[in-house]
Amino acid sequence: MRFAKLIPVLLALPLASHAQSGSGSWTTFGGDQQRSGWNKGETDLTLESVKHLKLEWSVKLASEPKALSNLTAPLVRANMATPKGVKDLVVLAGASNKVFVVDGDTGKMFWEKTLAAEGTPQRRDSWLCPNGLTATPVIGPVPRVDGAAPGFGQALYVMASDGKLHAFNLVSGEDVIPPTPFVPSFAKAWSMNLVNGQLYTTISQNCNGVRSGVYAMDLNSADRKVSYFEAGPNGAGIWGRAGAAVTSDGKLIVETGDGAFDPEKQQMADSVIALAPQDLKVADYFTPRNHSWVTKKDLDMGSIGPTVFNFKNWELAAASGKEGVIFLLDTKALGGPDHREALYHSPLFTNDEVNFAGKGFWGAFSTWEDAAGTRWLYAPAWGPPAPAAKFAQQHGDTPDGSLMAFKVEERAGKPVLTPAWNSLNMSVPTPAIIANGVVFALSDGDSPVQFGTSGNLLNVEDRRAKTGHAILYALDATTGDVLFTSGDTIRGFSHFSAFAVGGGRIYVGTDDGALYAFGLGIPQP
Repeated sequence: MRFAKLIPVLLALPLASHAQSGSGSWTTFGGDQQRSGWNKGETDLTLESVKHLKLEWSVKLASEPKALSNLTAPLVRANMATPKGVKDLVVLAGASNKVFVVDGDTGKMFWEKTLAAEGTPQRRDSWLCPNGLTATPVIGPVPRVDGAAPGFGQALYVMASDGKLHAFNLVSGEDVIPPTPFVPSFAKAWSMNLVNGQLYTTISQNCNGVRSGVYAMDLNSADRKVSYFEAGPNGAGIWGRAGAAVTSDGKLIVETGDGAFDPEKQQMADSVIALAPQDLKVADYFTPRNHSWVTKKDLDMGSIGPTVFNFKNWELAAASGKEGVIFLLDTKALGGPDHREALYHSPLFTNDEVNFAGKGFWGAFSTWEDAAGTRWLYAPAWGPPAPAAKFAQQHGDTPDGSLMAFKVEERAGKPVLTPAWNSLNMSVPTPAIIANGVVFALSDGDSPVQFGTSGNLLNVEDRRAKTGHAILYALDATTGDVLFTSGDTIRGFSHFSAFAVGGGRIYVGTDDGALYAFGLGIPQP
């Protein structure tokens, strides 16, 4: 069996080793604090083995959607020692304040909870402000309690719709700290990140009157001190679904959306901002020279989250937005002396029609370095490529969207992006995940259309009527060739979520509360 060789090794190790992340785990959005989307520890899924992927199981979770929002992106803690054996624990949270921990081998519930949420939102649920649990949880060390040393094991951090942080023992489901106020109630919060005892989340859309920005909680302090950075009095939402990425020196990198721009007043719309890790003071920023045009046309840079990675002598942050241009920024000096100069400014790769709703780059980037030392960057593009996007390999027309693959190369002493391949057509692609030379991609089946033919704003029912169903793909990371597709297996769509790869399986959650597990099956003797 898969775990037969593992168990003796676990028994031989000190108990403290169980608190370490199991090989192939996926414990935060994007897999790491830099939001790379690269699962370096995954070993079972390879270029050859993914051709044999199959649906191992699916389960319907007791989670009701709030407007268009339901399940968060899954997390996976692989090879976790529990009283029931060594388990791959799959974690999801539901918009209606649900928490689910599922056995990855069987799809059976390991434990689940409904979080108490206090208060009433100012307005009814909408697809912009669902008034629900929206922040992807994070798995990490158990925090200190009353100044004592950190506890044993792994903790699951979840934020309820009323803005209170809950922390549970990942195995038992027991509270490890009392529910603690973190952000204002019924804000629209995005994926949490956990770094050296500092917990972060980002806010957008001014839901329930909560201004956009970044929140930090110091889990190491007895009072769980909370710090806050306000991106602007109105707008400037930070709504890339990955939340904040973290640099090697601990700074947070975020992208903001449309709004007022006045750096002297710290109004930082349509910019890439670096924040100090504890007090969230602005350490640096980059604002494109055409930011007024970007704001005027509702082309938020906040639509996609930055990714941080190393390339030669640089630590780079990749940033973009609905406009369809990609920037490579030096994390040590984001925009140069005048905060306007990127190391690299791409041509228009997508959205030549300047559409604020269904075109451009959305979600999060992904990146990895292959065995030959080539650095790759993958971008989920909504709509077709722009004329300037000349890919060496194409896989047909992509009117709805695609995953665009770029090589990061050095030219004239600076990093540049070279278009390498464009995937087959995808309807609203989500952030990709890379493992062992395979890129996993999800066409999530959502409809990005926000307005009707007469200019009317569509409601939730109108938008649901336009959706399809999600399709999972496994692609060759260097060519974009299709190695596996789930076809019509997944019945529902997902909205502003993502999937996970960990422990030899791919997990996809959908708007109807279903969780699908694709894998190679448990090895037989």
